[in-house]
Amino acid sequence: MQQLQLLDYVIFFVYFIIVAVYGYWIYNRKKASSESTKDFFLAEGSLTWWAIGASLIASNISAEQFIGMSGNGFTMGLAISTYEWMAAATLIVVAVFFMPIYLKNKIWTMPQFLTQRYNKQVSLIMAIFWLGLYIMVNLTSILYLGALAVSGISGLNFWFCMWALAAFAIIITIGGMKVIGYTDVIQVFFLIIGGLATSYLALNLVAGDAGITVGGMMDGFKQMKANHDDHFHMIFKEGNQFYSQLPGLTVLFGGMWIVNLNYWGCNQYITQRALGADLPTARKGLLFAAALKLLMPALVVIPGIAAYALYSKGMFVNELTENGEIVADKAYPVLLSLLPMGLKGLSFAALTAAVVASLAGKANSISTIFTLDIFKEYFGKNKSEEQLVRIGRIVIVISMLLAIVVSPYMGIDKKGGFQFIQEMTGLVSPGVFAAFIMGFFWKRTNSAGALFAIVGGFILALGMHNNWLPGADWSQIPFLDRMGWVFLICVVVMFILGFLLPDEKKGLEIDVSMFKVDTTFAVGAAIVLLIIVMLYTNFW
Repeated sequence: MQQLQLLDYVIFFVYFIIVAVYGYWIYNRKKASSESTKDFFLAEGSLTWWAIGASLIASNISAEQFIGMSGNGFTMGLAISTYEWMAAATLIVVAVFFMPIYLKNKIWTMPQFLTQRYNKQVSLIMAIFWLGLYIMVNLTSILYLGALAVSGISGLNFWFCMWALAAFAIIITIGGMKVIGYTDVIQVFFLIIGGLATSYLALNLVAGDAGITVGGMMDGFKQMKANHDDHFHMIFKEGNQFYSQLPGLTVLFGGMWIVNLNYWGCNQYITQRALGADLPTARKGLLFAAALKLLMPALVVIPGIAAYALYSKGMFVNELTENGEIVADKAYPVLLSLLPMGLKGLSFAALTAAVVASLAGKANSISTIFTLDIFKEYFGKNKSEEQLVRIGRIVIVISMLLAIVVSPYMGIDKKGGFQFIQEMTGLVSPGVFAAFIMGFFWKRTNSAGALFAIVGGFILALGMHNNWLPGADWSQIPFLDRMGWVFLICVVVMFILGFLLPDEKKGLEIDVSMFKVDTTFAVGAAIVLLIIVMLYTNFW
């Protein structure tokens, strides 16, 4: 495997300088306001729609996509793209229904929503859940997979790569959400250009076209489609070896909606990018992110399928095999090793941009929840804005250090990075989503119901995950279907408690007119949804 050469390092260094200098300029341009908590954590009124959309994608796309999802592309094929394409539809739902509720009720953080809608006990428990999930699952997996990929491509020591990625992310994060939002625009540029370059060249390699041409790329795709048709179906039938991960129509009408609506609509890490904007700007940003989401499989899944096609021709056998078993998560790094000098550096920069942007966004969310919803509320009511921002910066560093220490012990490498994150997040998301969606739209939903959904839902999901519960062999039920069952149980119990207990009269301010959209958004959303229908129809 060829490793990075001088030109590759030069390109990567240019990327690093551009991001660092631009971030420093953004930070200094409004340095005075950076000591305000709303500006530091939310970039209130500062992010444009394109910055919001770019930041959403940069924070979402990370090592678990480039490494984990590409690995899934290698094994199961295009079907894993359902996480991306269904996310595009979900972003439109969030823009139309969720965002106006948050902004109308002046919600700045997700625990604040729970305090306002339910009570402080529910909010505190959920804040602790989120901090644990963000640090122990998200930060650790992003760091671990990112360092694994960067080390494999560059030849640098694994631990050095992990510390370097963490340090780069900290530098960006301590500048606040404004710096993260605007530097994410650059990150997304490198991410898309580098990702497309990798896919373009991978398809040419499949075609055996040494000239690297558009014709070769199209021929490579046709060859993959013809020779590996099993890798180009979006809906698996029962009996398929990957049915447990993507169980048939569940990806269109079941648990996949819980995954996406919780992630994109009830997740501090994501929603805070739009919470500092007005409604039209927030909606445009979410629509822009939805459009970019349609493109993601071309960047992260197609290279995995191309690696499988090349492996089927006898390539990468030694590189992808470890102790006699195929390690699919190595597919993307191995593929990058074949890129020509210069483009390898660009793709390396794209991968690094994805990792760093996600780390920065996640660390900012951890800092926001701890500082505003725990520290300020219970320990620092008399602290000044400057002191709270300082606490936020300290939390960023501590959370990153903690993630570095625990990441090797989380078993991320055993399931595959992307699957690990989905299953661990799935223990929390059904109950959380139930608490949010019922809190939005049913006024009798009470604190007892929300507490059951968040804590009881987690216990139920954990019991199913470990097959502790009677009544079925839960280990044989796909985790997306288990999420659906947990969600339905939580909703039923919340309805029962809502009727049995006194009305707390804590409904949100909601007006039907809030959900009206302008013509531009309606047309854009219709185009995105039409493309999704066409993609599923073509690759059913």
